[in-house]
Amino acid sequence: MDRGTVGSAQSGRLLVEVREEGPSAVVTPAGELDHHTADLLREPLDDLLSKGVAKLVVDCARLEFCDSTGLNVLLGARLKAEAAGGGVHLAGMQPVVARVFEITGADAVFTVHDSVEAALADEAG
Repeated sequence: MDRGTVGSAQSGRLLVEVREEGPSAVVTPAGELDHHTADLLREPLDDLLSKGVAKLVVDCARLEFCDSTGLNVLLGARLKAEAAGGGVHLAGMQPVVARVFEITGADAVFTVHDSVEAALADEAG
C-alpha cells in the first residue's frame, strides 16, 4: 500500500505517530493515554477526519494504559467517522488496555483486530 504523510506528536508519557495508508490512516499511540495526554491523540484523529479519511486504524500494540478520558477520545472519533460513512478500527490491543474496553462494554462498539494488517484488509469502513 502507498505510504502517505507521516507525523508525530509527543509529551513525556505519550507519543502519537500517524501515517496514511491509501484511503486509510494508521494512528499509533505509544505510552499512557489519560487525562493529561488525551489531546495528543484527539487532535490527529480530528485532523484526519476533517480531511475526509474514512477509515482510521488505531494501532494499540504500544499503548500501555488507557483511562476513561482516552476511551472517550476513541469513542468520539468513532462517532465522527461513522457519521461520515467510515469507521475506527482498533488493532493489537494489550491485555491491560483490552480490559478497560471489556469492563466498559466499549469492545462491543469497535471493530477489534489482532494486527494493523488485518484491520487495513477489512473491507468495512
